[in-house]
Amino acid sequence: MSGYRGMAARWLRALCLAVLTAVVVACGSSGPSSSASSGKPSGTVIVLAAASLKGAFDKIGKDFELAHPGTTVKFSYGGSSSLATSIKQGVSADVFASANTANMDTVSGDKMTEGTPKIFVRNKLEIVTEAGNPHHIKSVSDLAEPSIKVAVCAPAVPCGAYSSQVFKKAGVTVKPVSEETSVTGVVTKVSLGEADAGVVYVTDVKAGGSKVGGVPIPAKDNVVADYPIARLTDAPNKAGASSFVSYVLSAKGQQVLASYGFMPAASH
Repeated sequence: MSGYRGMAARWLRALCLAVLTAVVVACGSSGPSSSASSGKPSGTVIVLAAASLKGAFDKIGKDFELAHPGTTVKFSYGGSSSLATSIKQGVSADVFASANTANMDTVSGDKMTEGTPKIFVRNKLEIVTEAGNPHHIKSVSDLAEPSIKVAVCAPAVPCGAYSSQVFKKAGVTVKPVSEETSVTGVVTKVSLGEADAGVVYVTDVKAGGSKVGGVPIPAKDNVVADYPIARLTDAPNKAGASSFVSYVLSAKGQQVLASYGFMPAASH
């Protein structure tokens, strides 16, 4: 009888141990599971954005991180055409913000964006000059003067395509001395005196501060640039990507963009 009781005791201890183990495993696995299903943003969000968005997006990124503890936003800025090519070649990223709809269309047309991209802001072009405008540039027609060294964005870059439209509207032929891969390159050329003037966005002239000057382009010759944004279909951090896009479209995000000289998406 004592042997039977000993076997029963050992069986009971084994059963209790198995139940305890199951409870520990269940409790340990419930944390990550519930967190994953909550949809709350966490981790790193990788954003590919047009170079003209740098100042505003850097600020938005910091604000987003403060609003969502546990997140980190990493940006890669460049010409929208180059960014679109990188996406199509399989670069790992969560969000794409383009300076025109054409480059976004090349990505969304290949089903590489989630849903329909949204226009989140607009921009206009402006002539950027050296500080103090030493060459006394007053209009787009002045850029056609052979004595004026002009830098523009390359034709494949949105700013370059927009610049060509401006020259066509103004009825002038401009022969640039340099074609840059982004608006940042144009502003740098002009600020260093390697070019006398260039055509960039209003926001880039504002961001240049005292290093450069600006000459407005009349509405009849100007172009309004639409900026679309979208979460990428293969985004590694889908919750973070969706939250970042929503933040950019929110009132707080729009306030930051406006402070950097961008126009609201609803305006023309």
